[in-house]
Amino acid sequence: MISRNLRHLRLLLAVAETGSLTQAAGLAHVSQPAVTQAIRKLERETGGPLFDRTRQGFFATPRGKALSHRVRRAFDLLDPALADLSPRLRLTATSAQLQALVAVHETENFTLAARRLGLAQPTVHRAVSQLEQEAGRSLFERTSFGMVASRPTRALVQAVMLAFRELDQAEADLAELDGGEAGRIVIGALPLSRSVLLPRALARFRQERPRHPVQVMDGRYDELLSGLRRGDIDVIVGALRQPPPIGDIVQERLFDDHLTILAGNHHPLVGQDDVPREVLRASSWVVPREGTPAREQFDAFFAGDGPPDSIIEAGSILLMREILGNSDHLGCISSAQAQAELSKGLVSEIAVKADWPGRPIGLTCRASWAPTTAQKLLLDLLREGMEAAP
Repeated sequence: MISRNLRHLRLLLAVAETGSLTQAAGLAHVSQPAVTQAIRKLERETGGPLFDRTRQGFFATPRGKALSHRVRRAFDLLDPALADLSPRLRLTATSAQLQALVAVHETENFTLAARRLGLAQPTVHRAVSQLEQEAGRSLFERTSFGMVASRPTRALVQAVMLAFRELDQAEADLAELDGGEAGRIVIGALPLSRSVLLPRALARFRQERPRHPVQVMDGRYDELLSGLRRGDIDVIVGALRQPPPIGDIVQERLFDDHLTILAGNHHPLVGQDDVPREVLRASSWVVPREGTPAREQFDAFFAGDGPPDSIIEAGSILLMREILGNSDHLGCISSAQAQAELSKGLVSEIAVKADWPGRPIGLTCRASWAPTTAQKLLLDLLREGMEAAP
């Protein structure tokens, strides 16, 4: 594990940029032995030499280049947010203080933050107080409901989480150089991806990477987007938003999907052609939640007369299938997501005159994200699987 000693990591960058222990020491205002000690400690932690020592200077090894690249990306994220609070924080803030800041922001309570970190409450309180003293301002408003972070504090918390995620990525990059496995892949899965796209891609990924940790997180789009932007999630797979909801993400469209209307096999509308809109409006429905692209298209279909009166909101095809099988409800869902149920004869498709517009399906990532080798592999497998989708 790479330590989160920010001073040592800054010294690593100084040596990589100057090629000299002496110049690095001068830039950082420390002694040359302090730089030497920092580099040696990082080399022990990373399992090999970070620099080739020559008479002409210090030159980064492949291991050193990989680590320096990630560390530079981490400080590019972290330093502007620190400077926004106080320029001194770039020199004085420690990883322990920043971890305490993140924990207090997330729990809104010193005691809960200490419990999460496995520390004593006074330790966490002191860490945040030290940051406040250096910043010359309060970072939280103390209210009866808990600790409420200021706007600059929220920006710093997000920068800290993304910067530390870069250091996690560095461990994966270094393990890759040694032929090992490190790090993790976290996928935010929207409904279509859970039933159609991810199973195929993950099965193929596991054949090539038998031991690499992968976590799939289900949730609503807004929740997954928040996790993506703070670094808890690497990529969201599923329906894209038009336009993108915020500027720090990128969307990659891979194919267009369309909606379809389903019913239980016993439903009286099964087998009929061009079922009239008024008949559909009088029916009971199971449809996606409000705010999703699929729901917007469903509501637009009934725009003139208003939506049906009887609606159950559900994003699960399994729940929809069971409701349709036990009632005369109709379901509106992604055509790709419905294929498995239709192919097994578990539900039937209703013929409707509807010119459903295509919904773009693809990948959503942070604009600044630099995936590891394993993450790139999974992205490629997802792209290949999506190319074969309807």
